[in-house]
Amino acid sequence: MKVLLQLALALALWGVPQFAAGADLAVLRNGFSIRHERREIVGPVTRLYLGVDRDGYVDVPTDEIDRFEKDLTAAAGEAPHTSQPINEVINAVSSRHHLDPDLINSVIHAESGFNPRAVSPKGAQGLMQLMPQTASRLGVGDAFDPNANVEGGTRYLRELLERYNFDLIKALAAYNAGPQRVEQYHGVPPYYETQAYVARIIRDFNRKKLAERKAATVKSASDPKIRANHPATVKQVALPDSTLQTSQLNVAR
Repeated sequence: MKVLLQLALALALWGVPQFAAGADLAVLRNGFSIRHERREIVGPVTRLYLGVDRDGYVDVPTDEIDRFEKDLTAAAGEAPHTSQPINEVINAVSSRHHLDPDLINSVIHAESGFNPRAVSPKGAQGLMQLMPQTASRLGVGDAFDPNANVEGGTRYLRELLERYNFDLIKALAAYNAGPQRVEQYHGVPPYYETQAYVARIIRDFNRKKLAERKAATVKSASDPKIRANHPATVKQVALPDSTLQTSQLNVAR
């Protein structure tokens, strides 16, 4: 009977969110860490909530997480740089630089997993993983300030898009490996890391745009007024995973 009660209790707790007590760090196997307020297991992924509400979160495959640690910077009383939700930051900065916020969201997801204090093994910092010399050139005084980091990273990506005539593939490759490598190889350099990076962002951006298009189509079909006067005009802007040769995407706004 005791064993049955223990089993029932375990099953009951299986679906209960695993809350982090205060701010924790999820240390990933790739060396990055993601600061989060709480977490829960959702199927094969661990959902890390970046703030106190349920809107800001990132899903990380559970097998990519090495361990959890307490965030000692929070314990030391370090004040956060901003209380503005990251989505609002991305939307405002993207609008200012006339880029699709979904693109910036996908870049941040690939670069840091939305961890504003992420530091790569090579020294890149913050949400959009700015190298110190790049941050300095862009006028970013504190790469760990989410507002300043997203502003600098988005401006740099805009510069790269303009440099390559809005060839998103080349711009992303240059963001990852540097413009000199893109020019050396006349396109995406033959580095697995860079090729996987570009494909990951394109895939994520593609998913967002397809979902947006589907939602617009469903809304149009369900509302006769919209169907008659405002047919769905969301443009298919994404790439199939296997077409890195295609270079032009509608990423500017």
